[in-house]
Amino acid sequence: MPLIVRIDVDRPYGRRPFLRHLLSRLSSDLYLPRIEGLGYLEELKTVLRTLNGMNARAYVFFRLCTLPSPSVLHLLDEGRHVIGLHLEDSRSLDTFLREKRLLEHHIGRPVVAASKHGSGGAKHGRRHYASYAPDDYVEWARRSGIKVFLGNLEDPTLRPRIEETGLIYYPSAFWLEPSWRDERLFSVEWLLDRARSSDIVLLLHPENVLMDPVLAEAFNRLLSTLHTRILE
Repeated sequence: MPLIVRIDVDRPYGRRPFLRHLLSRLSSDLYLPRIEGLGYLEELKTVLRTLNGMNARAYVFFRLCTLPSPSVLHLLDEGRHVIGLHLEDSRSLDTFLREKRLLEHHIGRPVVAASKHGSGGAKHGRRHYASYAPDDYVEWARRSGIKVFLGNLEDPTLRPRIEETGLIYYPSAFWLEPSWRDERLFSVEWLLDRARSSDIVLLLHPENVLMDPVLAEAFNRLLSTLHTRILE
């Protein structure tokens, strides 16, 4: 069975060095133009080139501060990846629809997948609404024509749910970064074995994976061993 690769594009300029971390915060909380010369979405480009080189497809979720540049759109189209909304202001259906419309206007096509930025508790940016209420997001997704919603729970054994409208909801994921994963229960070896019989959502943040050689190696191993799938 294949992997469902989910990429959350949280940081426009990555985390390191400190200048790029600062640029990411400014972009998130205030405003900063998309400057590719300063490394805008550089880590995402690296991950997309890796996926494209292996003929692997992914869902790529963007915040409004990480909207794809023309070069990123080219890589996304080249690999036939699916662009999704990484919902930040989740206070209401209206704020959800506003973010969806802004992303659609930017990319010039309908958005058919969504996920939520943050899993509750911590506030990640001035515009971020921290609460995590997946039943609301699934309902909003259903009402707005979204076909896939990928949730943030951390138990990858939870099975997907298909709504009456055909919307597919995966409540959980295998988080590649161990900060959000119980490594005793869910190792990379567990994923390799489990994916033989079940579809698993593999969730990663490009800047975190590329900063850690062990995670980067695990990502490449998973892609070279398992097929990837887009839900259609």
